Amino acid sequence: MSRDLLFGKTLTELRSIVNDLGLPGFTAAQIADWLYKKDISSIDEMSNLSKNARIILNAHFDFGLTPSSKVQESIDGTKKYLFPAGKHKFIEAAYIPDETRKTLCVSSQVGCKMGCLFCMTGKQGFQANLSAGEIVNQVRSLPEKDDLTNVVYMGMGEPFDNLDEVLKSLEIFTSDWGYGWSPKRITVSTIGIIPAMKRFLDESQCHLAVSLHSPFEEERKKLMPVENVYSLPEVIQTIKNFDFGRQRRISFEYIMFKGINDSPRHVKELAKILNGIRCRINLIRFHPIPNTPLKSSDEKTMEEFMVALNAKGIRTTIRASRGEDIYAACGLLSTKELVKRNGGDF
Repeated sequence: MSRDLLFGKTLTELRSIVNDLGLPGFTAAQIADWLYKKDISSIDEMSNLSKNARIILNAHFDFGLTPSSKVQESIDGTKKYLFPAGKHKFIEAAYIPDETRKTLCVSSQVGCKMGCLFCMTGKQGFQANLSAGEIVNQVRSLPEKDDLTNVVYMGMGEPFDNLDEVLKSLEIFTSDWGYGWSPKRITVSTIGIIPAMKRFLDESQCHLAVSLHSPFEEERKKLMPVENVYSLPEVIQTIKNFDFGRQRRISFEYIMFKGINDSPRHVKELAKILNGIRCRINLIRFHPIPNTPLKSSDEKTMEEFMVALNAKGIRTTIRASRGEDIYAACGLLSTKELVKRNGGDF
């Protein structure tokens, strides 16, 4: 049987642990400090804990860090890290450096059950939820961790389909007892699972990104089956009902598909449904995946689409494609294919 892991526990969980083990209450804060503020990798290195406390912790827990097992580097400097996530399971995290930002795109699940037509992760199906520790480990075990400016939950999986563990990971990142990051450094993406989105908005201060991809319900259903459960009008109304204030950002991700969602009528409808929301739209090139009829809009169409939306008062940018040559670009994360290509047993 696998042992429980200390890394990834919240301060509340640590307080419960030390109480159950008969250790002094203040030990919880000491453990949190070692886990998230010190560069250690074993319980024995927690030098301000008594020897007896360390013996007891070692008897019940492993520390819980998992180094990456493989890394690929793109010609543009993007790196894709492969992490084990249980027996014969893997996840990927994409490190994306540019001049002013160093961003890590983390995964929240092994595979995904949402089945979006354009996403490689969805093609491999759902395999497991990641624990908060496995999510935070992608940052903690990153060689470039000290250079990071931002983290985005846009890797494998739907974060709001694993909300409890995602919220715990966000608590670790942003709490004073954890990494102490500003919530403004973190963006969590969703396809629009409304009950979980409401909880996220109430319980976290991190930025929200919504995968939109079409302003028309019937069109969106063909791309994203979730539309059959949580309709776009309901998603938009939920956002309009929430007070984001001036410090919190809402953005919409919009992958552009040739002849499907890139016409002037889409611009007009986007401006209509997003009216009254202070937001931005990120236009994204589609990167072809096997067994899909979809093709990306050309550069001219994307430029015209961006200009038209900006003219209607919606701040719109075209996201630069990064790491496409190592399958690290948007929608391409899929360890099943990566491990197969490298002769592994998935």
